[in-house]
Amino acid sequence: MTLYRLVPSIMATLLAGCTVAGPNYHRPATAIAERPSATGAFVSGTGAAFTPTPLPDHWWKLYSDPALDRLVEDALAHNTDLRIASANIARANAALGLAEEARKPGTQLEAAPGYAQPSAEEQLRPGAPLPSALVYSVGAGISYQVDLAGQVRRAVEAAGADVAATQAAYDATRATVVADTTRAYLDACAAGREIDVAQQAVALQSRTTTLTQRLIHAGRGISLDATRSRAQEEQVRATLPSLRGARQIALFRLATLTGRPPGEFDRTVAACTHEPHLDRAIPIGDGAALLRRRPDVRRAELELHAATARIGVAEAELYPRIVLGASAGSAGLLRSALSSDTYKFSLGPLIRWEFPNRERVRARIASAQADADAAYAKFDGTVLGALRETETALTVYARDLDRRTALNAARDQSARAASDAERLFRAGRTGFLPVLDAQRTLINAEQTLAAADSRLAADQVQLFLALGGGWQAY
Repeated sequence: MTLYRLVPSIMATLLAGCTVAGPNYHRPATAIAERPSATGAFVSGTGAAFTPTPLPDHWWKLYSDPALDRLVEDALAHNTDLRIASANIARANAALGLAEEARKPGTQLEAAPGYAQPSAEEQLRPGAPLPSALVYSVGAGISYQVDLAGQVRRAVEAAGADVAATQAAYDATRATVVADTTRAYLDACAAGREIDVAQQAVALQSRTTTLTQRLIHAGRGISLDATRSRAQEEQVRATLPSLRGARQIALFRLATLTGRPPGEFDRTVAACTHEPHLDRAIPIGDGAALLRRRPDVRRAELELHAATARIGVAEAELYPRIVLGASAGSAGLLRSALSSDTYKFSLGPLIRWEFPNRERVRARIASAQADADAAYAKFDGTVLGALRETETALTVYARDLDRRTALNAARDQSARAASDAERLFRAGRTGFLPVLDAQRTLINAEQTLAAADSRLAADQVQLFLALGGGWQAY
C-alpha cells in the first residue's frame, strides 16, 4: 500500500478513536436485581414478628445493651480482619493513583559521567584506535500520552470501581464482625442462663432428695426413692460442664474478635446470666432496600463495572497510541562540557500501532468480554443468594418463635404437673415415682425452653446479617 493511500486510512482511524473505546457501564436491564419480584416485599416477612420499616444503621443497638454496644465498638476498632480489609483498600487506592498518573505528563532526568574509549570499528575507523577520555551525558525529557481512544480513562474508571469494590468488601467484613461479636456475646449470656437453669434444677432435685430421705426416716418411703432422686440429680448436674465449656468458648471468641488474646477475655461478660431480648418487631424493609444495603451485592456490581471498563482498555489497543515527547541534553568529552557542540534535543510524537496484524488485540478483547460475562453471572448469583438467605432467615426465625411459644406452654403445664404430683405425694395419695417423673419432665422442659431462647437469639443475629445491617459508616 502506498503512503498516500495509507495516510487517509490512518486519519480515519484517529478520528474514529476520538470516542472512548468500550461500553459505558449501566446495570443490565435483564439483571435479576431489576425484577419486581426481587425488589418487592419479602415473601416470609408478613408475620407479626416483622415490620416493613427500614433497618436502622446500627441494628445491635435495638437490644439496648450497653455492654454489647461497648464490645461492638471495641471489635470495630481492633479486629484483625478489619485491619486486613483496611490494608486492601489502601492497596486499591494506590493502584488507582498509578492509573491516574497516566493522565499527567511524565518527566525524567539522567546523568552518566564516566571514563570510556569509543570503538574504532563502531566509528568506522578500523586500525585507528581512539583515545580513552573522561566523558559525560546529561539530559531531561518530558512525555505525555494522548488518550486518543480513552484507554487511560477506562483504566482509571476500572481502578476506581476496584477501590469501591474493596470498600464494599470492607463493609461486608464489618457486618460479619458485628454479627460474630453479637453472637458470641449472646452465646456467653445464653450459656450463663442455661447454667443458672441447670443449677436451679439441681437445687430442686436436691431438695426432693432431702424430702425423700425425711419421709424414709418417718417410715413413709423406701430407699429406692432416694436412690432414684439422687440419680436424677446427678444427671442434671452432668449438663453443667458442657454448658460452662460453651460459655468459656464464647468468651474466647469475644476476646479474639476484639483483638485480644483469649486469656484477656472480658470478665464482666463471664458473669452475664441473661441475654438481651428484642422487645419489638424486627424491621426488615423490602427487597430493593436489601439489595442497596448488602455489601456483597454492591461489591459484585462494582466488579462488573470494573470488568466492563476493562473491555474499553482492551479495545483501545485497536487504535494508535500516541505519546508526545521532548528531550534536551548534553553529551561529549568532560573537558568540553556544555559547549555548543555537545547540545542535543528531540521533539515529536511517538506513534505505536499494531497494524495490520491485530489478532492478539482481539483475543485480549474477547478475554475482557468473557471476564465481564462472568462478573455479570456472579452479580446475578450474589443477588439470588442475598434474597435466599434473607427469606430463609425470616422463615427460620418465625418458625422458631412459634416453637418457643409451644415450649413455653409445655413448660407451664409441666410445672403445674410437678406441683400437683408433689402435693399428692406429701398427702400420701401417690407414690414417689410419679413425682420423680413429673420433675424430670419439668427439668427437661426448662432446659429445652432455655435452649430455644438461645436459638432465637442466634436466629436474630443471622437475620440481621442476612439483611446486610451494620455496614454503614460507624
